[in-house]
Amino acid sequence: MVSRLLAQRMSGELSQTIIVDNRPGAATMIGAEAVANAKPDGYTLGTMDVSTLALNPSLYSEVRYDPSKDFEYIGGTARFPFVLVVNPSLPVDSLQALIALAKQKPGQLTFATPGLGGPNHLGMTLFQQKAGITLLHVPYKGDAPALQDLIGGQVDMYLVNTAASMPYISTGKLRALAIAMATRSKALPAIPTFAEAGVADFEAYAWQGLAAPAGTPKHEVAVMSKTLQSALSDAAVKQRLADMGVEPFPLDAEAFAAHVRSQSTLWGGIIQNAGIRLNAN
Repeated sequence: MVSRLLAQRMSGELSQTIIVDNRPGAATMIGAEAVANAKPDGYTLGTMDVSTLALNPSLYSEVRYDPSKDFEYIGGTARFPFVLVVNPSLPVDSLQALIALAKQKPGQLTFATPGLGGPNHLGMTLFQQKAGITLLHVPYKGDAPALQDLIGGQVDMYLVNTAASMPYISTGKLRALAIAMATRSKALPAIPTFAEAGVADFEAYAWQGLAAPAGTPKHEVAVMSKTLQSALSDAAVKQRLADMGVEPFPLDAEAFAAHVRSQSTLWGGIIQNAGIRLNAN
């Protein structure tokens, strides 16, 4: 949705039709490989996310692209705040109450994720380390079935993006405990951050950005970066993102490359310490 929104806005400024070509599969690696192997002529870009660039190289033994060598980074596009939500039947109304209950029942409380090795899973791994608790992981195939089971009471909690969870929070089907960001979310301003709720130095969110194949001419990268920043500053684009519960992430090419490096270091260490290894098949 974000890619299509930006493609429409950027097409007008570039006077070029931008075709969105979905290449799902293998934890985003199929799409990333397609971009890495494309002709570096400025006509192929890729939407890359935290899994593509910061998680997969540490999670999988075979990744057929190198984030540090195979791409020219154009800029950040969006970030998706994570909120920890619970089924209202769970007898907790705060993050500290949840932690206390988890300590009373080690390994018994369950958390959902949309799959193994994603930012939701790793965020909950970090949360358990920070809070000194043990929870039972229940992976699903996407947000929809995970949310369905959470609402139905089959699992206890979910660190989920605000875009997917806001409709259920607003109707009382889910209870929000904390936002996993440094500051409160404009989408859920009444919900405290993890730091405010007593768990310091904890952030977990999904993010996306644009990249081109390595070797794309510098002036092409500069034009695309400028056009992307223009699109993200557009009032209509900002409003559409806000309506989806998504925040603009207007990093320029250099800042986005630095962000990729720092996130790779952070999550790579967490993955290694937790001993998580996955098979893309």
